[in-house]
Amino acid sequence: MESVQPTVFNPAQLYLLDLFSRVKSDEELNDIKQLVTDYYAKKVDELTKKMWESGELDQKRLDEINKTDLHQWLREQKAKENIEA
Repeated sequence: MESVQPTVFNPAQLYLLDLFSRVKSDEELNDIKQLVTDYYAKKVDELTKKMWESGELDQKRLDEINKTDLHQWLREQKAKENIEA
């Protein structure tokens, strides 16, 4: 019989579990979801700006990305990761 290993949470996970245990309404949950969404949107904006300023991202690359089936691209990336692992 296979033994069950306990889940070990990192500090961020523990913080979020504690935070979410205090959520009392759907409105509070939605507010927290919006905060997290805004945080990651800001990070994407910052990274995009940095890439644009460095020349790593330009209109030509954006046009290429726009023509790409991103779902297919992600499937291919996952397949590559599984092969390399």
